[in-house]
Amino acid sequence: MKKLQAGIIGFGTVGTGVYKVLQSHKEIEIKKIAVKNINKKRNIENIDTSLLTDNAFDIVNNPDIDVVIEVAGGVNPAFELLTTAINNGKHIVTANKELLAKRGNELFQLAKEKNVIILYEAAVAGGIPIIMPIKTILCANKISKIAAILNGTTNYILTKMHEQNLSYETALKQAQELGYAETDPTGDVEGFDAAYKIAVLSTISFNKKVSIDKIYREGITKITAHDIKAAEDLGYRIKLIALGQVLDDGSIDVRVHPMLVAKKHLLAKVNNATNSIMLKGYPVGELVLTGPGAGAEPTASSVVGDLLVLASELETSDKPLPQSICHHTEIANQIDIGDTYNEYYIAINASNNPGVIGLIGTVCGNNNINISTIMQKGINEDNTAEIVVITELSKESDVQNALKDLLKSEKIKNIDNLLRVMN
Repeated sequence: MKKLQAGIIGFGTVGTGVYKVLQSHKEIEIKKIAVKNINKKRNIENIDTSLLTDNAFDIVNNPDIDVVIEVAGGVNPAFELLTTAINNGKHIVTANKELLAKRGNELFQLAKEKNVIILYEAAVAGGIPIIMPIKTILCANKISKIAAILNGTTNYILTKMHEQNLSYETALKQAQELGYAETDPTGDVEGFDAAYKIAVLSTISFNKKVSIDKIYREGITKITAHDIKAAEDLGYRIKLIALGQVLDDGSIDVRVHPMLVAKKHLLAKVNNATNSIMLKGYPVGELVLTGPGAGAEPTASSVVGDLLVLASELETSDKPLPQSICHHTEIANQIDIGDTYNEYYIAINASNNPGVIGLIGTVCGNNNINISTIMQKGINEDNTAEIVVITELSKESDVQNALKDLLKSEKIKNIDNLLRVMN
């Protein structure tokens, strides 16, 4: 087999992981590695420093390189680099979910015109194989729903909040100390990372172009130990869920936010930094894939897997992996969060006075909301009561209006939290 000549852009955790795994796969020869700092000390023995460059254009413009491995992340300069590489006839293997979510349509269209392919198995769930299975063995299915835990950092934090009764702030600090969370965790804890991933996953699953700009996103920073305990008492666990589903009228509902997940559900049992994806389709039914969603070795597993498949294909065809060519032309009709229907968990801080429960029931009824469960969680020192409400299936806009109406009463001090319930 002729060796596939590759260049790596990005030599951080994932890039070094890819390099190490490739040492045992002689089908791929690394010609060049783009780094930020050539003089940086690296945790790799006997690396040939002549491979290193601080100019990534040395890779995308190198006529001897067949495939560009992009694991640097971000949109810029990655978009310009990969556009240049594609124009130069190079195939792409990437783990860059943000780039694919924001500029993927342009890259895939250009790749189609230039007869090259973009492989991105590592972009959605690290070591969990999901992209190629959807495009190959699951292609007979009409996928109607995705519910997934796609961010290990937030899942780790929520797990520790549950297991150790920690506050969000304490659990985050613990995650940072152990290397599960970045110094600036915004991309993870505010749901950006999961939103990029569900945008990519929904696009290929529903065969329609999903816009990242129309995905409702909410992180876990408002989750309290009180919410964790209340959910537990009600038979739920709180998880950051990336949701995508096709509605009866053909519109698409794609969003990321915390949800109460029933303890018996498989996703409720996924703990720590593990990721899990549940697909629902016909004729397969429900399918759940669980495993490591990040880290050097799991991500390298998917990156190198893409490379080896590409190397094998190029031995027999000049048009490899036709199933990887983007054929999506229809733009998804994505609905607004206000038009979605959910069951809701509402945490209310109210005066400990007669009539409060009745007030909540009346306001909910006036806004077309049926209450499934309502309970008082105790009295605070300031003589306020903690009240938790679980609704039946209700429209988001009706629930938001009800909360506004509740806050008009002096008896209601605050709406501490509003979370949706997975159904």
